[in-house]
Amino acid sequence: MRRAVIIDLVRTPFGRARENGVLATCHPVDLYAHMLKALVRRTGIDPALVEDVITGCVIQVGEQAANIGRQAVLAAGFPESVPAVTLDRKCGSAQQAMDFAAQGVIAGAYDLVIAGGVEMMGLVPMRANRLGKDNLGPLLRQRYPDGFVHQGISAELIAARWNISRKSQDLFAERSHRLAAQAEDAGLTAHDIAPVETPAGLVSRDEGLRRDTNVAKLAELKASFHDPEMATRYPQLRWSVTAGNSSQVSDGAGAALIAEERTARSLGLTPRAALTHFAVSGDDPILMLTGVVPATRKLLGRAGIDIGDIDAFEVNEAFASVVLAWQKELKPDPERVNMFGGAIALGHPVGASGVRLTGNLLRALEKTGGRYGLQTMCESGGMANATLVERLA
Repeated sequence: MRRAVIIDLVRTPFGRARENGVLATCHPVDLYAHMLKALVRRTGIDPALVEDVITGCVIQVGEQAANIGRQAVLAAGFPESVPAVTLDRKCGSAQQAMDFAAQGVIAGAYDLVIAGGVEMMGLVPMRANRLGKDNLGPLLRQRYPDGFVHQGISAELIAARWNISRKSQDLFAERSHRLAAQAEDAGLTAHDIAPVETPAGLVSRDEGLRRDTNVAKLAELKASFHDPEMATRYPQLRWSVTAGNSSQVSDGAGAALIAEERTARSLGLTPRAALTHFAVSGDDPILMLTGVVPATRKLLGRAGIDIGDIDAFEVNEAFASVVLAWQKELKPDPERVNMFGGAIALGHPVGASGVRLTGNLLRALEKTGGRYGLQTMCESGGMANATLVERLA
């Protein structure tokens, strides 16, 4: 039986998506190319052996258009024979890239493949590919005559349905920053980061981490998505979602080397983990961010294991309410969830975040000696993907 394994991965530090963010002067093609080169240096592979580069990128316009994966392959100096493809599964794009790579390995389509993602949200902002366009069409509007809502409204709807208080969301956000700071201080996440040289100097740390975050400061923030029209349409909303308990809009990139296990060992590569089971799920597109619940259940069912068998979880912190609702439904050990912080503290460059989650998940398993790790990511449109990894090294 063929088995897909992760050899290693790298990511950039995540920068704030703003004009003076630490990565703001980078071009997304160059940023991703830097990760491809860093991955080759770290693993020592001959890039000519790479059979495909599968890349996640959500807003594929402007500087991120025209199959940015292929552009970065060429910019990285890989042989012209190395192909690439770019995909969009919203926030789960990089995770989906890794899943597709692993599935291709298991199926026999690849022996050695790179998967990753890139998003420069300061340069190519969200919805830049939809400005002035009706991307729904008459048939979809017939099914959903009121259209869809902003993700912030979805996060508010989730908080209301699962009775998640503002205080619990702020406590979760404070935890994210605290754990991320502790992990950085202990050097637990440094392995994954490939520093980026910019005109302003070398960037080696995530910019979004706020070490002075506390619940009192978070409580002072105003609700970010209050809307009179939405308040009328959804009177149950409590307006508890703020910039402090939501993920940060970010710039970043990352890449992972995935191989067939026997091929890896024949090349002298030591696998860190196996990618063993995969699931994707659709859910209510108005609630939008709840797909992590059915995706997790589907994944556990396919693997034939229970939630208690999982030693570490990475559940993307798109909003604190999403993770807290997932916890209420699945009832995992909360101490095993996002052990090194998450997107609330570290940032969320949507096309690339899946690589960061996998890096934290592997490090958590290696630190604790755990066997199984589960990663899941909510996505725009009411979707989610979930992946099960098994530690090897």
